[in-house]
Amino acid sequence: MITKRVSLAWVLAVWCALPIAASWAQSTRDEQAARYASAGQQAMMSGDYATAEQNFEELAKLEPSVAEVHATLAAICFKRRQYDRTVREIRLAKRLKPGLPRLDSLLGSALSEQGHFAEALPYLEKDFRQSGDSEVRRMSGLELIRAYSHLGRDAQAVEVSLAMNRLYPNDPEVLYHTGRVYGNFAYETMERLHNTAPGSIWMLQAQGEANESQKAWAPAIVAFNHVLALDPKRPGIHYQLGRVYLGRYRETQSAEDKAAAIREFAAELTIDPSATDAAYELGNIQAESGDLEAAGKQFAVVLKRDPDYEEALVGLAGVDLSAHKPDAAAPLLERATRLRPDDEVAWWRLAQANRATGNREGQAKALAMFQKLHNSASDAMPKPGGDDVTPQQLGPNAKP
Repeated sequence: MITKRVSLAWVLAVWCALPIAASWAQSTRDEQAARYASAGQQAMMSGDYATAEQNFEELAKLEPSVAEVHATLAAICFKRRQYDRTVREIRLAKRLKPGLPRLDSLLGSALSEQGHFAEALPYLEKDFRQSGDSEVRRMSGLELIRAYSHLGRDAQAVEVSLAMNRLYPNDPEVLYHTGRVYGNFAYETMERLHNTAPGSIWMLQAQGEANESQKAWAPAIVAFNHVLALDPKRPGIHYQLGRVYLGRYRETQSAEDKAAAIREFAAELTIDPSATDAAYELGNIQAESGDLEAAGKQFAVVLKRDPDYEEALVGLAGVDLSAHKPDAAAPLLERATRLRPDDEVAWWRLAQANRATGNREGQAKALAMFQKLHNSASDAMPKPGGDDVTPQQLGPNAKP
């Protein structure tokens, strides 16, 4: 259900019915009509829509043939969630004055709120694609997502959701509704995959990834090994198996899981020498194990293939800092923070590198950024699954 907290600004943006109605009443010099128009307008502007409705109902009785009065009543009724009456008033206003602007915008939303999605679509589609008013386009887009979803036109719902995310990237209501669309579409797609090809490589791979995201390590290992049984040289599967073993190792500290992770990452590189993620994970394990020389070489290999691999930049800088080479670490971290300004580990290590090189101004700036990011990290929602690669970690001495 789309929110009913429609702003007055949006209602007025649909068409300028209120000024028209008020000016009409004054031009007739009908004092009673003028009083109703003025009182109704004031009530609407103050948010008292019940009083506004009463006044414009009386005005409509005095002058039932004035289209602007019915258009204004439609706006009030929409605000009061009286969608049946909204549609009736709009249709009456259109009959009285076919050229009255912007009525179709509200008509599409009112029809959608009634559940008449097929009838609403032409109005919503036109407004979403053509309206120059941001708020009208936003509401039309939200209603359009809802209409497509209820009509089972999932691909179009996703298409509009992607456009809405580009247009309103920080709008919480847009993010909520588009997030639901993405989730439903992904679920239904996986259901079709299961029903169409339950024993296929693709289904087994999807099962492995789903189990991994839920930290169901054993079923994930079984699924990925089934994939390899069907296609032993399938790219990416040894890497995913390595991630599963590594995830379980983080929980159990089992030496067997750690060894299995290393084995799988190495196997991935045998199949695909350009697999930078596998090379990075090997380097990260080596760094955590204290084998700084091997880790440095592995991170360097990753960066030779992909100079913008941000985690590898931070990882190699960490190796350099541990080896007391802050001059080598600082430029790597400067690049990393430009590539990903929200990486608190990069800022922390940059502060340490700048301190070691005597760059006090750079140290203060990096430390301030680290503190800002670190303090806001607790407010962030956790991801449902793991990261694409293991992120670099703050050391035990890192404090905001």
